Amino acid sequence: MKNAELKSRKDAATPRGVGVMCDFYAERAENAELWDVEGRRFIDFAAGIAVCNTGHRHPKILAAIRDQLDHFTHTAYQIVPYASYVELAEKINQRAPGDYPKKTAFFTTGAEAVENAIKIARAATGRPGVIAFTGGFHGRTLMGMALTGKVAPYKIGFGPFPSDVFHAPFPNPLHGVTTADSLKAIDALFKADIDPKRVAAIIFEPVQGEGGFYSAPAEFVRALRKLCNEHGILLIADEVQTGFARTGKLFAMHHHDVVPDLMTMAKSLAGGMPLSGVVGRADVMDAAAPGGLGGTYAGNPLAIAAAHAVLDIIDEEKLCERATVLGDRVKAKLIALQGEVPQIADVRGPGGMVAVEFCKAGSTEPDAEFTRRVQTRALERGLLLLVCGVYSNVVRFLFPLTIQDSVFDEAMVILEGVIRDSVAVGV
Repeated sequence: MKNAELKSRKDAATPRGVGVMCDFYAERAENAELWDVEGRRFIDFAAGIAVCNTGHRHPKILAAIRDQLDHFTHTAYQIVPYASYVELAEKINQRAPGDYPKKTAFFTTGAEAVENAIKIARAATGRPGVIAFTGGFHGRTLMGMALTGKVAPYKIGFGPFPSDVFHAPFPNPLHGVTTADSLKAIDALFKADIDPKRVAAIIFEPVQGEGGFYSAPAEFVRALRKLCNEHGILLIADEVQTGFARTGKLFAMHHHDVVPDLMTMAKSLAGGMPLSGVVGRADVMDAAAPGGLGGTYAGNPLAIAAAHAVLDIIDEEKLCERATVLGDRVKAKLIALQGEVPQIADVRGPGGMVAVEFCKAGSTEPDAEFTRRVQTRALERGLLLLVCGVYSNVVRFLFPLTIQDSVFDEAMVILEGVIRDSVAVGV
């Protein structure tokens, strides 16, 4: 089978709305490497968009899934429950931030987790309004799109969207948005658009994923918590991309000294199997009536088994610490290049959630063309990189945290080379 033949068949059989980055087709993968159907090898710094923090096909995850296959594959938890779901909920309750009684419900996708967090918040408060932030990404469902603070490509042609969703600017010092600016914008919403007593929740990403890997400043998170306490609003942390050791902590909110009322999770929760969840204050989580939460595949037993293995791997292989070590190495490489590459405007991110932002030399004007050159040249040399940001001028690094040092070093050589080559082309 050839890549060109598969592309022709793909174009004929699947809609263009499912955008595909690579022009090759995966045949197999192992840890941080994958091979296409023609035998070419790639180093995977995308990890299925932060899904494979524990690498492709980790032996312990495969063993857990195989063991579950020998028992059952599906009952629908709402019809016939199973102990592994309850046991995983107990583990998440114990590990999630916040010294208060918690409960957890499992779903299938990150968008489902977000949708259900909003449902829970509305049920608990009796209010309709939700405040989200520019640059935030919360999924491709109608509510997910409404919450997402980026029009292209996510919202084009899909409206109208659910009402009572409002956006405020997310702090972004590089582009001139301070914490004070963001808080002032929320205050303006309260004066011009919605009474705070009608707001059920404020949802934010502790580190924006698709929006460009901008971290929420500590003073901003504290201010949101204070604002929510003052007005009886629930604070939702969307940890779909930041969770499970990516930022150097199990969850990104562990970097902060305040806690959310609800938290969403997905992606690396089950190491490649489809599983998501919402964890939060027990009284808030119990607001929805029986039957109000769930889904046919929610908490699939194979995915639940994988998630138990993921938590064990994170502990046993010290992946939180590993994330920081690897992330520091990427940042050191990029910072060392800044003096020679004027397009490197910023290098940022906690733990292994690192990004580099490219702007026109000597300015803060986004340089999407340079960013595309870096990504394209990296792919040509066998390194998968993802671009993100409202202006598509940020490269994000989502390498598996289990990556071998030798493979990581190889990737760093490629990265440095393609950045230098991209500068030369633009001269």
